[in-house]
Amino acid sequence: MRTPAYPPHGPLTTLADIRARRNLLTDAWARPRGPRENLLTEQEQEIIDRINAGHPPELMPEGPLPLIPVAQLYARDVPALSFPEGTDLLQILWAPFDDIEGCSDAVQLRWRRSSDVTKALTAPPEPSYVTDTDHVPAPCVLHPEEVQEFPPPHLLNEEQDSRVTAWAKARSADYWSDLSVAPGWKLGGWPAHFTFRDPAEANELHCGECRGPVEALLTIDSSEWDGGTGSWRPTEDARRSGAPRYRTACEPTMVNIGRGYTLQLYNCISSPTHLPRTIMQ
Repeated sequence: MRTPAYPPHGPLTTLADIRARRNLLTDAWARPRGPRENLLTEQEQEIIDRINAGHPPELMPEGPLPLIPVAQLYARDVPALSFPEGTDLLQILWAPFDDIEGCSDAVQLRWRRSSDVTKALTAPPEPSYVTDTDHVPAPCVLHPEEVQEFPPPHLLNEEQDSRVTAWAKARSADYWSDLSVAPGWKLGGWPAHFTFRDPAEANELHCGECRGPVEALLTIDSSEWDGGTGSWRPTEDARRSGAPRYRTACEPTMVNIGRGYTLQLYNCISSPTHLPRTIMQ
C-alpha cells in the first residue's frame, strides 16, 4: 500500500478503463478497413471519449492505494541474479503515478520463497485510480535470454572510446546502438545509456537508506528496440510483428518512461531489501 505524495489533480483513470481502451484499440487495428474508413466505429469512439474524459479527483476514494506488479522473476530462470539466502522469487511493484524516480516506497522489491506462495490471488487488490497510464504494464510472459553487451560510452575513457568506435566503424556497426547496452527490459548487465542528461554523479548512485553502493538491477525500457537498435530485435519477434496481437511487438509492456526513455533500478549491494534507487536515463 502507498499514499500518493501529492493529492491527485485533473481527470483520473482506472485500471479497468486502461485495459478496456487498450483492448478496443488493439481489436480495431487488427480488423481490415477500407479507404478513408475511420479506425473506430461511432460506438467505439464514444467509449474512448468517455475513458479519455476520466473521473473527477473528488469522486475517487482517499487513503493508501495498493501497488501494482511490474515484474516477477524466479531464480531458476535467471541464474545470474544473486538472490538473498532463503529466497528464490523476486517481485517488483510500483505505484502507477508520476513520482517513481528517486528512492521512495513508490517502487519496492519483494524477495520471497516461492514455496510460501501457495495460492495465487485471482483478483488481487488494485488502486482505485491511476495518475499515469504509461506506468501500467500490460501482462507479458517472460522468456529470459542471455545476451552479450558492452559498457556504455560514458564509462569508457577517451582511448577506449576511440578504439571501440574505430573497431565498430570498420565492421559497419555502431558501438552505441549495436554493441553497447542491450535495449529493452533487462535484468542486470550494464546500466542504461544517459540519453537526455549527464551521467549520474558519484554521490547520486547510492542507497537511499544506508548510503551504501548500488548496482544495476533492472532496466525498464519504453521499447524493446527502435530504429537505431533494430539489430537487437529477436528473430521470433520479427516474424510475428504483423500479427494482430503483436501490432506493437517492440512495445509489449506498453510502458513508456518519460518520452521514450528508460527507468534504471539500482539495488543496494549490502542489503537487497532496501528500497531501490531509480533514475530516468
